[in-house]
Amino acid sequence: MNVLITGIHGFVGSNLVNALKRTHTIYGLDIVFPEKEGVVKTFGWKDLKHDVIPEVDVIIHLAGKAHDTKNSAAAGVYFDINTRLTKRVFDYFMESGAKKFVFFSSVKAAADSVPGEVLTEEVVPDPKGPYGESKIKAEEYIQGVCEKVGEMSKRVYIMRPCMIHGPGNKGNLNLLYSVVKRGMPWPLGAFENRRSFTSIDNLCFVIEGLMTKEVPTGIYHMGDDDALSTNELIEVMCEAMGRHPRIWKLNRGLMEGCAALGSILHLPLNRERLRKLTESYVVSNEKIKAALGIERMPVSAREGLLKTIRSFEEKK
Repeated sequence: MNVLITGIHGFVGSNLVNALKRTHTIYGLDIVFPEKEGVVKTFGWKDLKHDVIPEVDVIIHLAGKAHDTKNSAAAGVYFDINTRLTKRVFDYFMESGAKKFVFFSSVKAAADSVPGEVLTEEVVPDPKGPYGESKIKAEEYIQGVCEKVGEMSKRVYIMRPCMIHGPGNKGNLNLLYSVVKRGMPWPLGAFENRRSFTSIDNLCFVIEGLMTKEVPTGIYHMGDDDALSTNELIEVMCEAMGRHPRIWKLNRGLMEGCAALGSILHLPLNRERLRKLTESYVVSNEKIKAALGIERMPVSAREGLLKTIRSFEEKK
């Protein structure tokens, strides 16, 4: 197939190119456009015109403003990139001869915290903050256009992955890795939680499946098969580093009291940060597996995390 990938020089885009370049012809669209192995040509955003970019079969829209955990980005930036740019790319798709469109949204468009035990596609979206809100606005635009058009031969997929990781990843996983790498103990071992992750290998497998199989249009959550606790995640990190995990199970009431005090005194550990560090966020991948006709993802959560952490070690 001929494929156009936006944000092709990012973490996910680079991994997708490696996964698809042997069997597909790839074009890129990005704010920078150096040559890239496996990519015929990368265009700039000013080139998003039908008489400039060759006709393709599939458009994968990755380009977006990532979640800023430091909250330093202005809200308008998220809506400029995650909403308005997505509208522009989707309108281009609808006017083109491409048959499939894959939009990378996020589970944060559905929920900041999981209502119940597992986040499924049936949840009524309730995003918190400009990142999730800008993503859900883009989703709503895409769905609105599809509803107006009615039955069509094109297929449109809205992907909501949870935390994506793999070699080259620069996300939140690196922050916890840095803490463990320095030998600092994890003081919140008494809090039992479960969190879902998405291995980049599993994500690339799913995207190729969407490209090559007849999967119905729709919203699909994406995650590995198994959720891990933060304690298990630290154990995986230590296994990759050849270290013994240092997990302290300090009294929960004591830690909650410290967090309450931290909220008053504006300390690093406060109620909100404690909640983020210890809450569960489990995402169902049953719908996408059923659509692809598979029982399990090719890479287990543990295998994928080991590969990611070992890549951090090799980089060091």
